[in-house]
Amino acid sequence: MKQYKYDDVEAMQELVSDEFGPWSSELEITQDMVNQFAELSGDDYWIHTDPEKAKTDSPFGCTIAHGFLTLVLLPKMRAEQTYEVTGFNNMLNYGSDKLRFTGVVPVGCSIHSRSRVKEVSATPKGTRMVLEQQVHVVGQDDRPALIYELMFIYM
Repeated sequence: MKQYKYDDVEAMQELVSDEFGPWSSELEITQDMVNQFAELSGDDYWIHTDPEKAKTDSPFGCTIAHGFLTLVLLPKMRAEQTYEVTGFNNMLNYGSDKLRFTGVVPVGCSIHSRSRVKEVSATPKGTRMVLEQQVHVVGQDDRPALIYELMFIYM
């Protein structure tokens, strides 16, 4: 695995790509998982939590995962790392530039993710990296269900 020193912005430019890396492990979305998220978040809208009503009243014919549940599951889906950033003391979550829920995630399906480094730049605080992540329903790899751009700073 190739290593990059966190403050060598020029070398880290090699990581920037239009191509996505490998798929992560797959994760099954269960009704129990959705119900737990509904309880925790307070979002218990029937399209997520009532399978019987969703069969008849939902345009999807089933319950679907919350968009934010799909987002928070990203760390659980890990792909094999192809590089390592070294030498930093801290990595700060700096927020996001883009979050789009572009498709539904039906309960009972499996999802997986992939990512690419979109940008690396020097900032007064350290080296900023923008990572674009996509989540897809397995078998529907032509269109993501979620697109997320995560920004973090190596310090």
